[in-house]
Amino acid sequence: MIKTIYIEKSIKNHPRTKKILKKFPNSTQILCDQYKEIFNRKKQNFRIQKSSPSLIIAKKFNNFVLPTPKGLGIGSNKNYYFSHMLNCLYDCRYCFLQGMYESSNFVLFVNFESFVKSIEKVIKNNLSGEKITFFSGYDCDSLAMESITDFVKFFLPFFQEKPNIEIELRTKSVSIKRILNFEPFDTCIIAFSFTPDEIARKNEHGVPSVKSRIEAMKKLSNAGWKLGLRLDPIIYHLNYKYNYKKLIDDIFLKVPEKSFHSISLGAIRFPRKMYNKISNLYPDEKLLSKHFVKENKIISYPKHIESEIVSYCKEYLKKYIDENKIFSFDPYL
Repeated sequence: MIKTIYIEKSIKNHPRTKKILKKFPNSTQILCDQYKEIFNRKKQNFRIQKSSPSLIIAKKFNNFVLPTPKGLGIGSNKNYYFSHMLNCLYDCRYCFLQGMYESSNFVLFVNFESFVKSIEKVIKNNLSGEKITFFSGYDCDSLAMESITDFVKFFLPFFQEKPNIEIELRTKSVSIKRILNFEPFDTCIIAFSFTPDEIARKNEHGVPSVKSRIEAMKKLSNAGWKLGLRLDPIIYHLNYKYNYKKLIDDIFLKVPEKSFHSISLGAIRFPRKMYNKISNLYPDEKLLSKHFVKENKIISYPKHIESEIVSYCKEYLKKYIDENKIFSFDPYL
């Protein structure tokens, strides 16, 4: 899968680096001073690179833990995210990462211990004792590259010892074997992102099928893990009512309501600059050319469409789950 690996000189002898390199004995390995000289290089083509991305092994120095964007949350008053990786294994046409970064190469920060120190600092500074949720999977997929990163293996035991702190692992992956090796704990939420099968097959390249993701949720549910359902982004299309109804029915046919910690939903939207970059990468992509309007530097559906699709999904979800578990990020509702 990975043919070329760049390694920052400062961490070439890091134990985690050595372990990763052993998994790719036939790769071309290139030393560099800083990951940014490869990752931020100008005039890269995200779309071309995506066919054969390289891995960059790096050390992160700051901004280990950041507040989530305003309005994002699943019940806590304080919400933070952290990213052990930049970029995702999968290739979803609606993904904001392709408009955020110059490169589609993967960056893996191996100094996990520095993330832990920053997380512990946030917890220590929470003098009010308010509930805190940490999110992984904002700049990458939390589970998709677990066989390389050992992210779950390292971080789950840490959060398991923090009974009042929530951790969400957001994913489209079915690589759940490592999680099933742990005892479940209620403050860990394995959150799966979905679009209906019709949309997923056309726009989620390399992603496990909707059916296989539902089966993964079922296995985790049977093992006692708490789950999250993320209908984000909700995509407007001709048969959206039928398709989202079927998706929701299929999920709850396999997974009982009691297994769900939360459900969140929100329509697709981009900052204008990000949208322009993505649409230039895929000028013939219908998903990126239909229905959108510009409002306050944001490209999104018109307000009436955005409210309509989010409201429909929210109302239908109430057939299966209590409303207090549903979190909507639609600013017009």
